[in-house]
Amino acid sequence: MDSPKSTQAAHYNDTVVRQFSIMAVVWGVVGMLVGVFIAAQLAWPELNFGIPWLSYGRLRPLHTNAVIFAFGGSALIGTSYYVVQRTCQTRLFAGPLASFTFWGWQLVILAAAISLPLGYTQGKEYAELEWPIDILITLVWVSYAIVFFGTIGMRKVKHIYVANWFYGGFILAVALLHLVNSAAIPAGFMKSYSAYAGVQDAMVQWWYGHNAVGFFLTAGFLGMMYYFIPKQAGRPVYSYRLSIVHFWALIFTYMWAGPHHLHYTALPDWTQSVGMAFSLILLAPSWGGMINGIMTLSGAWHKLRDDPILRFLIVSLSFYGMSTFEGPMMSIKTVNALSHYTDWTVGHVHSGALGWVGLITMGSLYYLVPRLFGKEKMHSVKAIEVHFWLATIGIVLYIAAMWIAGVMQGLMWRAVNTDGTLTYTFVESVKATYPFYVIRVMGGVLYLTGMLIMAWNVWVTAISGRSVAVTIPAVKPAHA
Repeated sequence: MDSPKSTQAAHYNDTVVRQFSIMAVVWGVVGMLVGVFIAAQLAWPELNFGIPWLSYGRLRPLHTNAVIFAFGGSALIGTSYYVVQRTCQTRLFAGPLASFTFWGWQLVILAAAISLPLGYTQGKEYAELEWPIDILITLVWVSYAIVFFGTIGMRKVKHIYVANWFYGGFILAVALLHLVNSAAIPAGFMKSYSAYAGVQDAMVQWWYGHNAVGFFLTAGFLGMMYYFIPKQAGRPVYSYRLSIVHFWALIFTYMWAGPHHLHYTALPDWTQSVGMAFSLILLAPSWGGMINGIMTLSGAWHKLRDDPILRFLIVSLSFYGMSTFEGPMMSIKTVNALSHYTDWTVGHVHSGALGWVGLITMGSLYYLVPRLFGKEKMHSVKAIEVHFWLATIGIVLYIAAMWIAGVMQGLMWRAVNTDGTLTYTFVESVKATYPFYVIRVMGGVLYLTGMLIMAWNVWVTAISGRSVAVTIPAVKPAHA
């Protein structure tokens, strides 16, 4: 039990949390700006102006790395440092190492922002960065693990709160994925060849690629969800037992789902079927977590009317539920025969990335920033409200356009005449997709506008506030 009358002299280390929080917003703007630009290029290809480093092929991996690792990664590391200190009631372990994780991670992002447009790439989805940058990522990630698990090891309470289980699972799984998939033979300063070949390389890549979604973009952000939704709602987690079942079921099942990216390829058919089966099983823990988060609002639903931050957090769970239903459905081979290689996949990815990852991160940062800078609330609650509606409408426009375009593409590509010839040429399917690409740009512009409003709101809140030092409650010994 906490002792309300006494405090320790130590303070929480929130400097690194502030740094990561601010940079998450900055990189969010950058990543989404690049995303809007390349979406516009698909509608109007001449927008690359004939400049190689502005071409879609070079900027697209910059966009995915900026949104996932720069925006998402900064938010994950920052919030995990905040949560682990509060739930363990102790200061961050190895403060200088925590500072290194911030500066090292920003250096990784900067290196990516320079090397990818210049064409230095391994050509592996979500793992494009060349071997010198991979080594730096490894050093930063090991440091991150030492800080996080060291803090848990020094905790002043016996219990390890469930959010830390998800953050911890995310840290360990990403370390394993990165080391195995990035195994390469250097062939120059910024050139390497994968240690694997052919179908083995594809299998390892999508074991990594889908589990990057499973652990970086799901487990880590579920840690965020299990802390910030109860905090903002002022309610306990709906079912703590369900949260533990959710954790173990999710981390066991996710690891096996990767082969569903390789249906109808040279991958052995039984391996494809294993990926499909585990993808379908994955629906249960995913929806269990979504229901647990949403039902945390039991008895407090009225708060959604007046609290835009809570709205960000809860609506993100709706997109999480939708994406984790759609994913297993698309892994069914007969459905995948229609969806694969179409923009339906792009719509699915962005319903998860913009709807789940984006909204849960924005809601968590809106909760964090005032507390980190000594303010009672964000500078403008009205701006949060406007941001919420811009983001939500932008997501709906984006994913609806991609769903329609994707199904249309799949149907056009498989359509045949009575003599067995294709009904449509590929160019005809591209032409038919054009209006939906324009709608996607409109949705992206709305989402980016919301992010710019957030950046302004966070900036004004930060400069008008002050850094706050928080004392750690002393904890009585268990036998006291």
